Amino acid sequence: MATYAIGDVQGCCDELEALLVALAFDPSRDRLWFVGDLVNRGPRSLDVLRLVRRLGDAAVTVLGNHDLHLLAIARGAAHLRPADLTLLPVLEAPDRDALLDWLQAQPALHHDPALGVTMVHAGLPPQWDIPLARRCAAELEAALRGEHSGKLFADMYGNHPDLWDDELDGPDRLRFITNALTRLRVCDKAGRLLLKHKGPPAKMPASAIPWFQVPGRRSAGARIVCGHWSALGYHDGDGVLGLDTGCVWGGRLTAQRLDAPARPVTVPSRQPAMFSDP
Repeated sequence: MATYAIGDVQGCCDELEALLVALAFDPSRDRLWFVGDLVNRGPRSLDVLRLVRRLGDAAVTVLGNHDLHLLAIARGAAHLRPADLTLLPVLEAPDRDALLDWLQAQPALHHDPALGVTMVHAGLPPQWDIPLARRCAAELEAALRGEHSGKLFADMYGNHPDLWDDELDGPDRLRFITNALTRLRVCDKAGRLLLKHKGPPAKMPASAIPWFQVPGRRSAGARIVCGHWSALGYHDGDGVLGLDTGCVWGGRLTAQRLDAPARPVTVPSRQPAMFSDP
């Protein structure tokens, strides 16, 4: 049995299918971890959702910002933007309700004590250790699964508050948790989330520090798997395995085995080569 983590798919189903062939993936034996952002930008978001859902217990995925945005559109809390037109096949599919309900039930964080690995889409603010991160993720998951989830989607957009405080409550608390788990790339030295910065580390302002390199980070020492930051690319250091290698932007789709030492396995993108990091 092998356990593989896979970077942001973002609707690139052709590449995902090719990657599973390259891994010789066997759903009766192996397990897949997806770092989130299954959908949007790429041409086959509907097929990706169907494929991952069909895998059942052989796969686990955490929610990314694009997954949440799809749910917000579907639940009437956000508008479809020109850049979101690749989501239309999902929204118009005959099985849309089953797929969206399944997606909304997925976790915001996955922790495997046997492997000693925690997976999130984006990152953890420096004030959180793993137990606190798990509790905060559980709060978000409860809100997603509760009868007032529509309010969560309506309130989740925005960059503030940008600094964790245990006393945060209501929409501000859930917005911070959502941003940390699904949008975080860099912080300042005080641990504030700098959510507007999206480029590679070398082009960041001097005040911006990758979230996993902030001095005193409370999750230091944990093994964390994430995606989201395509401009960072593959990263294996600081206790963090970053797997977003920009497939949807013409890069590659990457998998890394988690239960045994191994080199990453990648397949080339079939998308037009460009750079962006939404």
